[in-house]
Amino acid sequence: MDNMNRIEVKEALKRDLCNSLVTLKGWVKTKRGSKNVSFIALNDGSTLNNIQIVAENNISEDTLKLINTGASISVTGKLVQSKGSGQAVEVLAESIDLIGIADPDEYPLQPKKHSLEFLREKAHLRFRTNTFGAVFRIRHAMTYAIHNFFNQKGFSNIHTPIITGSDCEGAGEMFAVSTLDKVNTPLTEQGDVDYSKDFFGKETNLTVSGQLEAEMAALALGKVYTFGPTFRAENSNTSRHLAEFWMIEPEVAFADLNENMSLAQEMLQYLCSYALSNCKDDIEFLDKRLQEEEKHKKKEERQEMGLIDKLKFVVENDFERITYTEAYDILRNSKPNKKKKFQYPIEEWGADFQSEHERYLVEKKFKKPVIISDYPKEIKAFYMRMNEDGKTVRAMDVLFPGIGEIIGGSQREERLDVLKERMEEMDIPEHDLWWYIDSRKFGTVPHSGYGLGFERLVLFVTGMANIRDVIPFPRTPNNADF
Repeated sequence: MDNMNRIEVKEALKRDLCNSLVTLKGWVKTKRGSKNVSFIALNDGSTLNNIQIVAENNISEDTLKLINTGASISVTGKLVQSKGSGQAVEVLAESIDLIGIADPDEYPLQPKKHSLEFLREKAHLRFRTNTFGAVFRIRHAMTYAIHNFFNQKGFSNIHTPIITGSDCEGAGEMFAVSTLDKVNTPLTEQGDVDYSKDFFGKETNLTVSGQLEAEMAALALGKVYTFGPTFRAENSNTSRHLAEFWMIEPEVAFADLNENMSLAQEMLQYLCSYALSNCKDDIEFLDKRLQEEEKHKKKEERQEMGLIDKLKFVVENDFERITYTEAYDILRNSKPNKKKKFQYPIEEWGADFQSEHERYLVEKKFKKPVIISDYPKEIKAFYMRMNEDGKTVRAMDVLFPGIGEIIGGSQREERLDVLKERMEEMDIPEHDLWWYIDSRKFGTVPHSGYGLGFERLVLFVTGMANIRDVIPFPRTPNNADF
């Protein structure tokens, strides 16, 4: 068959090519029929929707016998308006070529609802399900939209290193990168690992963030962003954590915290609006799926908004901006806190807010997305700019319905003396970050940035409950099979 004449299913469904000869290739979703006619539902991944292939007596019985669910076929035929209900157009097959068989006795996906846990064990077949087809088409759309947003605003994309000798957050939960012999590891006279013999001549790890490097670029190019993989060796088996995930991190020179908050709001509203406009079929399907899921939950566990409503909620509302202290006062005096309904009671100023607190502020108190700023310095990173009160830093967290924090960021500490003091307070050795400190010596300027976990965004836009279901090949504790 000539690939030049092939069209995708999504194009065929537009009906622009009615009464013309078309060639389609894809995988069989279902086949039904009688002795004289078979109806084949075909999908090629270009759209959520299948196209119906009508195969009559002109197609050999031997071929039809091998066309089972999961098989791949090439079909040439006339695209016509459908006489039956359920589809607008269909293809009257003139020829069908079998490309790849799928033995029905071995094919693991049946025409029934499978659990997401079961599907995670199928490296390639889960992509063929309606749910994951929709999720990963949306993931692609969000990838494109992110690059488009920053490009339109004049940002330069910077590729920051995956292998690094520094820990941005000071968390210490990093994957080691080494070429040293694991059996005969070279040691120093003190009995420690001798990293001078390693490939890079020092201890190195997989990156937890590209932020520090992005700051270097922003302090020359003005506006930059990173979009790359990051790694956390956090032994956490929850629905919200991955060991490998993707981060979007913009950094802007001469920008203060308010400008940073405005950029975050503009970006998130753009992305949600893009999804609503460009992923209509997939979003509507996932919205219905979410509604079905919610029916099986206890009343108190159900989300108030559907998927489309949540996306519109972000697009149509200005984000509420409050300080940490204002948020603390609201939460401490709230009914759930007074009636001890929070799993983590709010008692003392300085407490780190949990997802339940963040969602209360968004969903109950303000009924719009919320940005909290000016957090206690003790619960934030060393590079965040100190406020004049000496107690808080110019940090910000953006909070969404159903998910809590989706973005974390700050105005960066540009003052050399204050930065050094903070590093000393937090036991971060200067010699490890000499290159970062240098950026505050030669033409230092105020600058700001934030980090958006890409999977956290896709989780929100798709309405999925588990972060492992929005990345093609999840990396979690004891899980790296494929």
